[in-house]
Amino acid sequence: MASDRKQQILETLAHMLENPRREKITTASLAAKLDVSEAALYRHFANKAQMFEGLIEFIEASIFGVINKIMTDENDGAKQVQLIITMLLKFAEKNPGMTRVLIGDALVNEDHHLQTRINMLYDRVEASLKQSLKIAVAESGKKVMPEAQANLLICYVIGRWQQYVQSGFKRKPTELMQQQLALLS
Repeated sequence: MASDRKQQILETLAHMLENPRREKITTASLAAKLDVSEAALYRHFANKAQMFEGLIEFIEASIFGVINKIMTDENDGAKQVQLIITMLLKFAEKNPGMTRVLIGDALVNEDHHLQTRINMLYDRVEASLKQSLKIAVAESGKKVMPEAQANLLICYVIGRWQQYVQSGFKRKPTELMQQQLALLS
Protein backbone atom coordinates (compact mmCIF):
# COMPACT_ATOMS: atom_id res chain seq x y z
CA MET A 1 0.00 0.00 0.00
CA ALA A 2 2.81 2.44 0.88
CA SER A 3 4.64 1.65 -2.36
CA ASP A 4 1.39 2.21 -4.27
CA ARG A 5 1.07 5.67 -2.71
CA LYS A 6 4.73 6.38 -3.44
CA GLN A 7 4.19 5.40 -7.07
CA GLN A 8 1.07 7.57 -7.23
CA ILE A 9 3.05 10.56 -5.91
CA LEU A 10 5.78 10.06 -8.53
CA GLU A 11 3.25 9.62 -11.36
CA THR A 12 1.43 12.79 -10.31
CA LEU A 13 4.71 14.72 -10.12
CA ALA A 14 5.66 13.48 -13.62
CA HIS A 15 2.21 14.45 -14.90
CA MET A 16 2.51 17.94 -13.38
CA LEU A 17 5.87 18.36 -15.15
CA GLU A 18 4.08 17.90 -18.48
CA ASN A 19 2.58 21.38 -18.17
CA PRO A 20 4.10 23.40 -21.03
CA ARG A 21 3.98 26.59 -18.92
CA ARG A 22 6.68 25.10 -16.68
CA GLU A 23 5.30 26.37 -13.42
CA LYS A 24 7.32 25.65 -10.29
CA ILE A 25 5.98 22.58 -8.54
CA THR A 26 5.77 22.90 -4.78
CA THR A 27 4.97 20.17 -2.28
CA ALA A 28 1.79 22.14 -1.52
CA SER A 29 0.65 22.04 -5.16
CA LEU A 30 1.57 18.36 -5.43
CA ALA A 31 -0.33 17.55 -2.23
CA ALA A 32 -3.35 19.50 -3.50
CA LYS A 33 -3.30 17.60 -6.81
CA LEU A 34 -3.27 14.31 -4.87
CA ASP A 35 -5.90 15.61 -2.41
CA VAL A 36 -3.67 14.82 0.57
CA SER A 37 -1.79 16.90 3.12
CA GLU A 38 1.86 17.84 2.70
CA ALA A 39 2.52 15.72 5.79
CA ALA A 40 1.20 12.71 3.85
CA LEU A 41 3.83 13.33 1.16
CA TYR A 42 6.55 13.46 3.79
CA ARG A 43 5.53 10.04 5.11
CA HIS A 44 6.78 8.62 1.82
CA PHE A 45 9.59 11.03 0.91
CA ALA A 46 11.84 13.03 3.24
CA ASN A 47 11.86 15.96 0.81
CA LYS A 48 11.13 17.00 -2.76
CA ALA A 49 14.66 16.03 -3.82
CA GLN A 50 13.83 12.41 -2.96
CA MET A 51 10.78 12.63 -5.21
CA PHE A 52 12.96 13.78 -8.10
CA GLU A 53 15.44 11.00 -7.23
CA GLY A 54 12.55 8.56 -7.71
CA LEU A 55 11.86 9.99 -11.16
CA ILE A 56 15.54 9.83 -12.08
CA GLU A 57 15.70 6.20 -10.94
CA PHE A 58 12.73 5.43 -13.21
CA ILE A 59 14.45 7.19 -16.13
CA GLU A 60 17.73 5.35 -15.56
CA ALA A 61 16.04 1.96 -15.25
CA SER A 62 14.01 2.57 -18.40
CA ILE A 63 16.83 3.92 -20.56
CA PHE A 64 19.61 1.59 -19.48
CA GLY A 65 17.33 -1.45 -19.48
CA VAL A 66 16.71 -0.86 -23.18
CA ILE A 67 20.32 0.09 -23.97
CA ASN A 68 21.56 -3.14 -22.35
CA LYS A 69 19.01 -5.15 -24.33
CA ILE A 70 20.03 -3.45 -27.59
CA MET A 71 23.71 -4.12 -26.94
CA THR A 72 23.00 -7.75 -26.07
CA ASP A 73 20.59 -8.49 -28.93
CA GLU A 74 22.19 -6.50 -31.77
CA ASN A 75 25.74 -7.28 -32.92
CA ASP A 76 26.03 -4.54 -35.56
CA GLY A 77 27.58 -1.48 -33.89
CA ALA A 78 26.06 1.04 -36.33
CA LYS A 79 22.62 -0.48 -35.81
CA GLN A 80 23.13 -0.32 -32.02
CA VAL A 81 23.83 3.41 -32.27
CA GLN A 82 20.73 4.01 -34.41
CA LEU A 83 18.53 1.99 -32.04
CA ILE A 84 19.88 3.77 -28.94
CA ILE A 85 19.38 7.26 -30.41
CA THR A 86 15.89 6.34 -31.64
CA MET A 87 14.95 4.97 -28.21
CA LEU A 88 16.23 8.09 -26.43
CA LEU A 89 14.19 10.39 -28.66
CA LYS A 90 11.05 8.24 -28.49
CA PHE A 91 11.36 7.98 -24.69
CA ALA A 92 11.32 11.77 -24.47
CA GLU A 93 8.36 12.05 -26.81
CA LYS A 94 6.33 9.59 -24.73
CA ASN A 95 7.42 11.14 -21.40
CA PRO A 96 7.42 14.94 -21.69
CA GLY A 97 7.57 15.45 -17.91
CA MET A 98 10.58 13.17 -17.66
CA THR A 99 12.21 15.12 -20.49
CA ARG A 100 12.06 18.23 -18.31
CA VAL A 101 13.99 16.25 -15.70
CA LEU A 102 16.47 14.98 -18.31
CA ILE A 103 17.39 18.48 -19.48
CA GLY A 104 17.51 19.83 -15.92
CA ASP A 105 14.64 22.25 -16.51
CA ALA A 106 12.59 20.70 -13.68
CA LEU A 107 15.63 20.64 -11.41
CA VAL A 108 16.29 24.38 -11.33
CA ASN A 109 16.28 25.55 -7.71
CA GLU A 110 16.34 21.95 -6.48
CA ASP A 111 19.21 20.12 -4.77
CA HIS A 112 22.34 20.39 -6.99
CA HIS A 113 23.12 16.68 -6.66
CA LEU A 114 20.09 15.96 -8.87
CA GLN A 115 21.70 17.74 -11.83
CA THR A 116 24.96 15.94 -11.07
CA ARG A 117 23.08 12.65 -11.31
CA ILE A 118 21.58 13.66 -14.68
CA ASN A 119 25.07 14.59 -15.90
CA MET A 120 26.24 11.12 -14.89
CA LEU A 121 23.35 9.64 -16.88
CA TYR A 122 24.57 11.59 -19.95
CA ASP A 123 28.08 10.23 -19.38
CA ARG A 124 26.80 6.66 -19.19
CA VAL A 125 24.76 7.05 -22.39
CA GLU A 126 27.78 8.59 -24.13
CA ALA A 127 29.95 5.67 -22.97
CA SER A 128 27.41 3.21 -24.39
CA LEU A 129 27.37 5.06 -27.71
CA LYS A 130 31.19 5.10 -27.77
CA GLN A 131 31.26 1.34 -27.19
CA SER A 132 28.83 0.76 -30.05
CA LEU A 133 30.78 3.13 -32.30
CA LYS A 134 34.01 1.24 -31.58
CA ILE A 135 32.27 -1.91 -32.81
CA ALA A 136 31.03 -0.05 -35.90
CA VAL A 137 34.53 1.28 -36.66
CA ALA A 138 36.01 -2.22 -36.32
CA GLU A 139 33.33 -3.59 -38.66
CA SER A 140 33.58 -0.85 -41.30
CA GLY A 141 37.25 0.03 -41.14
CA LYS A 142 36.35 3.73 -41.37
CA LYS A 143 38.70 6.14 -39.65
CA VAL A 144 36.45 8.00 -37.24
CA MET A 145 36.95 8.88 -33.62
CA PRO A 146 34.29 7.05 -31.56
CA GLU A 147 34.82 9.51 -28.68
CA ALA A 148 34.09 12.56 -30.83
CA GLN A 149 31.14 10.95 -32.61
CA ALA A 150 29.61 9.68 -29.34
CA ASN A 151 29.86 13.19 -27.89
CA LEU A 152 28.27 14.69 -31.01
CA LEU A 153 25.40 12.20 -30.78
CA ILE A 154 24.67 12.83 -27.09
CA CYS A 155 24.74 16.59 -27.81
CA TYR A 156 22.27 15.99 -30.65
CA VAL A 157 19.93 14.04 -28.34
CA ILE A 158 20.11 16.65 -25.57
CA GLY A 159 19.46 19.36 -28.14
CA ARG A 160 16.39 17.55 -29.45
CA TRP A 161 15.12 17.10 -25.86
CA GLN A 162 15.76 20.79 -25.16
CA GLN A 163 13.89 21.88 -28.28
CA TYR A 164 10.96 19.64 -27.34
CA VAL A 165 10.64 21.23 -23.89
CA GLN A 166 11.27 24.79 -25.09
CA SER A 167 8.56 24.44 -27.76
CA GLY A 168 5.99 23.50 -25.12
CA PHE A 169 6.19 19.89 -26.34
CA LYS A 170 5.18 20.84 -29.90
CA ARG A 171 8.47 20.09 -31.73
CA LYS A 172 8.68 16.31 -31.44
CA PRO A 173 12.16 14.88 -30.79
CA THR A 174 11.66 12.32 -33.57
CA GLU A 175 10.81 15.00 -36.16
CA LEU A 176 13.33 14.69 -39.02
CA MET A 177 15.21 12.06 -37.00
CA GLN A 178 16.01 9.70 -39.90
CA GLN A 179 17.37 12.49 -42.09
CA GLN A 180 19.42 13.95 -39.24
CA LEU A 181 20.85 10.58 -38.22
CA ALA A 182 21.92 10.01 -41.82
CA LEU A 183 23.80 13.33 -41.71
CA LEU A 184 25.42 12.46 -38.36
CA SER A 185 26.57 8.97 -39.30
